[in-house]
Amino acid sequence: MLQFTRITQNSRTLKAIIGMDRGEFDDLLVTFTRILEQHTLRQPRKRAIGGGFKGVLDGHGKKLFFVLFYLKVYPTFDVLGALFAKPRGRSCEHVHRLLPLLEEALGEKCVLPERRIRSMAEFRQRFPEVKDVMIDGVERSIQRHQSPKRQRRHYSGKKKSHRRKNLVMTDAKQRVLLLTPSKPGRRHDKNLIDRSQLIGNIPPEVGVVVDTGFQGVKHPSLFIPQKATRKRPLTPEARAGNRYISSQRIVVEHAIGGMKRYGAMSQVLRNKIGRFDDRVAVVSAGLWNHHLATQAANLN
Repeated sequence: MLQFTRITQNSRTLKAIIGMDRGEFDDLLVTFTRILEQHTLRQPRKRAIGGGFKGVLDGHGKKLFFVLFYLKVYPTFDVLGALFAKPRGRSCEHVHRLLPLLEEALGEKCVLPERRIRSMAEFRQRFPEVKDVMIDGVERSIQRHQSPKRQRRHYSGKKKSHRRKNLVMTDAKQRVLLLTPSKPGRRHDKNLIDRSQLIGNIPPEVGVVVDTGFQGVKHPSLFIPQKATRKRPLTPEARAGNRYISSQRIVVEHAIGGMKRYGAMSQVLRNKIGRFDDRVAVVSAGLWNHHLATQAANLN
């Protein structure tokens, strides 16, 4: 079994196993403990709190460590049960019980991304200090479904695999401001941004930086690279402009990389598609924002 005390005393090992150092873990543990205790009090009980058999996850810190380990390493439930001396079924139950509590804790810390912006006024209210936003798509592989209809729905011709997709909007500090709901990988980035009505709700004074996958998007302050054709190669000025846009847009790639530090986000999704799939994406973005917020607090 993994030795919780020894691992948490080594910041490097802890970061490799759960994706955060001891300071970030302790900061999140305070909120997670409060959420877990509130949830425990709401549950019907047959005996007093603390009574009965003491399980392997007998502390709030171990429970948080358990769910973060699952997200970072993303083992099968057989392997997870073997590492934590628990049956496979109980490991699955604990993950599905603790993951929503982790999401709630991240929400209380105000690090979860928005899921939808409905108006320019709401954008200004949510992000009053943001001057520029960067938008890109993030994809992750899923297992091929047995149904031919669902296979076609999730097949990404660009990636030649079955995938799920979200749009990510960040600011210049790599913070994930918005994460659209998960959709089948067959949809194009332009189709996703049109359906979400995101561009129309970004104020005209806010710069929008995107890549060539969003050709056709209309916004007063849009920055999109120019594409060369056989008859019209790019001029030196256009190439310089493309390099500048790429240097500004790279922050969204860094944010996506931060989300994909967690194996549940970067590896092939083995769980059933549905609420769990979307929750993993949201929690991964929230953990990345929590990492940035903790770093900023330490610098100050």
